[in-house]
Amino acid sequence: MNYDFAAMFAGLTDPTTIGMMLVGCIGGIIIGAIPGLSGSTGIILLLPLIYKLDMVPALVVMAGMFCGTMYGGSLPAILIQAPGTPSAAATSLNGYPLAQAGKAGKAITVALVASVIGGLASGVCLMFVSPFLARFALKFQAPEYFALALFGLTLIASSGCNFIKGLISGFVGLLLSCIGVDVITGSSRFTFGTTILSGGVGVLPLLVGLFAMAQVLIDVTNRSEPPRQEKNFGSFMLSLEEWKMILLPMLVAAVTGIVIGIAPGAGGAIACFMGYELSKKVARRPDLYGKGSIEGLAASECANNATTGGAMIPLITLGVPGDAVTAVMLGAFMLVGIKPGPTLFQEYGTEMQTFFLAFIVMQLVILVLGGLGTRLWIKILSIPRSILMPAVLLFCFLGAYSLAGSTRDAVFALAFSILGYFMKKFQYPAPPLILGLILGSMAEQNLNRTLMIHQSWTVLFTRPISAVLMIISVFTVVWSMTEALRTKMKEKKRNETKS
Repeated sequence: MNYDFAAMFAGLTDPTTIGMMLVGCIGGIIIGAIPGLSGSTGIILLLPLIYKLDMVPALVVMAGMFCGTMYGGSLPAILIQAPGTPSAAATSLNGYPLAQAGKAGKAITVALVASVIGGLASGVCLMFVSPFLARFALKFQAPEYFALALFGLTLIASSGCNFIKGLISGFVGLLLSCIGVDVITGSSRFTFGTTILSGGVGVLPLLVGLFAMAQVLIDVTNRSEPPRQEKNFGSFMLSLEEWKMILLPMLVAAVTGIVIGIAPGAGGAIACFMGYELSKKVARRPDLYGKGSIEGLAASECANNATTGGAMIPLITLGVPGDAVTAVMLGAFMLVGIKPGPTLFQEYGTEMQTFFLAFIVMQLVILVLGGLGTRLWIKILSIPRSILMPAVLLFCFLGAYSLAGSTRDAVFALAFSILGYFMKKFQYPAPPLILGLILGSMAEQNLNRTLMIHQSWTVLFTRPISAVLMIISVFTVVWSMTEALRTKMKEKKRNETKS
């Protein structure tokens, strides 16, 4: 792709784009700093605003929310050992001990700098890798798109804490994608004679109910407030020797995060721990990991933020989300008329170039906002949940209602919030269900087109790209089942040893 930097800078300096970048980054930091909320929730709350925006500002505000929540999640992880997002889970292992030792200021500085470096690395990768991958994806036809959808489903379904639960969640999503009118035959399916279901299950009500409103129900049933403690922040400055210590661990973590981000179904929660563990190999003081190591803190934060650009690559070029947040973003893309895939670069080349540059610039915006507003963001932790959660619930209903101006979607969102509540209670992962709904229709339509054109399903294994994707999909399922059995055997042996 030939970059037109003049057009990129012109698009970037548009007042709406700049304003949406600030809204996304500030909102992301605030959402991330609230334990229990995530980037998925933040993007859902933005949906009523996104409808009114052009393509570039819409992309920028969602990406700003994504990146902002990654950094914001580190604040409660460091201060009260309550990660704001799952991606900040490893951050608390070293951040909280540092805060307990009176080095909270230094820990927050390390988290901010590592977050920005991880984001910058992934942004550069996003800018230069996406066009090449998109050019390759232009070779895709119906068989390849079916194999790709199947590949995405197997990865997402196997990414949960439990293989069987992830698979069940994915199958439920596939069943939901079958509701409504079949676009190939025109026949109604699973509508039970009602017109309410004839339009199928909307992506927006599912997203709102399953992620945001379900979290409100969880909070209502768990009235315990997160602990509030007065912290001695100490110095926010690092010595030259400490800067040197964290450079190599951050480099290893950045590469790890980008690679994991590109792989659909992994995400920041996995990246933070993998980057954390791999950085031990190059750390000067691996013995301090888990006891207040700035190297471990920098590695975990750099890794989870490096997944942001990495996760956007398969989303933009192939239409396959890299993690839970980009799964929600895929739904948001569809709602505002943006169709991810290889043709996106042909139809909106200048807009995508502007977005790539904006993605890099927003990392610097987060650096400035984090530096200036650290003490202000921490105040978010003191907002009573009795005030915060009703506000979230109000925005959820507005977001669901605003799509078609119909109470039908709001009722659907409420129904899915109940489903999401029990899924969270029984630890069923939500991303496979989302992807089952979104990719299910894609897989079905392209399989039907393949069979209509080629008159045989064997073409899936005779075309090189689709054959490779099908083989990888089978391997992924087999590998996940093997890992699940291995984990079960280890737990059984451990229990036998204890008894």
